Amino acid sequence: MMHRIGGLITALLIAIAGIGVTRISDARADDKPLVIFAAASLKNALDEIAGDWVASNHTKPVISYAASGPLAKQIEAGAPADIFVSADLDWMDYVQKKSLILERSRLTLLGNKLVLIAPRTSSATLSLVPGANLAALLGEGRLAIGEPSSVPAGKYGKHALEKLGLWDQVQGKLAMADSVRSALLLIGRGEAAAGIVYQTDAAADANVRIVATFPDDSHPPIVYPVAVVAASTNQQAQPFLDFLRTPQARTAFERQGFNVIAP
Repeated sequence: MMHRIGGLITALLIAIAGIGVTRISDARADDKPLVIFAAASLKNALDEIAGDWVASNHTKPVISYAASGPLAKQIEAGAPADIFVSADLDWMDYVQKKSLILERSRLTLLGNKLVLIAPRTSSATLSLVPGANLAALLGEGRLAIGEPSSVPAGKYGKHALEKLGLWDQVQGKLAMADSVRSALLLIGRGEAAAGIVYQTDAAADANVRIVATFPDDSHPPIVYPVAVVAASTNQQAQPFLDFLRTPQARTAFERQGFNVIAP
C-alpha cells in the first residue's frame, strides 16, 4: 500500500514538474524577439515604431532592412522571418503565390511618392515632363537608381523614365544600387549627379534635395503591403501588425512622409 502511495506521489511530482517546464518553455517562446524583414525605405519610421513597441513592454524586435526582392527570396529559402513588409505589391504577391505568408493577415499599409534628387550643393533644376533633358542635368555624372529587377524604387523609376521618354537618355549613365537607401547614399556623398528615390528617403538625408517629383501617372501606385510569414510561430507577430495601425504608429509614419492607407 505504502509503495503504491509513494508511486502516486512520484508520478504527481513529475506531472507538476512537467507543467512547470512547459510554462517556462512557453514564456521563453513568448519572449523570443520578432524578426521583421522590411523594405529599406522604412528604416527611420520602423526604428521609431519598434522603440514604441519596446516601451509598451514588449521584446525588442530584430529588423532586417534590404530591397524587397532579396528579402522575399530569403523568405522563400527558409529564412526565419515573422513579418514581411514589401515596398511593392509584386514581391508580396510572389511570396503569397508560394503560400509563404498568411493571406488573411495581409494588408496594404502605406503609400509613397517617387522623386528625383541631387546633392544638397547642386543647383540643378528640371521639370519632369515628357522629353525633358535629364541627360543634360547629369552632364558627365551618373543617375543613381535601385536595380529594377529586385528593388521596387528602381522598378518604379525605370517605369517612370520610360513613360516620360527619358530612359534612352540615361540608360548608359546609370549607377545601379542594391537598395533605395544605397542609391540615396550615392547622391548624399556626391558620387552621383542625381538619383531616383522615394520622397521619404529624400526627407531622411540632409545631404540631398528634391529636384522634382515624378507625376503619379508615370508609374504604378507606390504601396507597402505587410503580412505575417506563414512559417512564423511567434505569437507577437499579429499583435505587432495591429500595432502598426495604431494612432501612435500612424504619427511615426506620417512624420517620415508616408501616406498611411490602412484604417
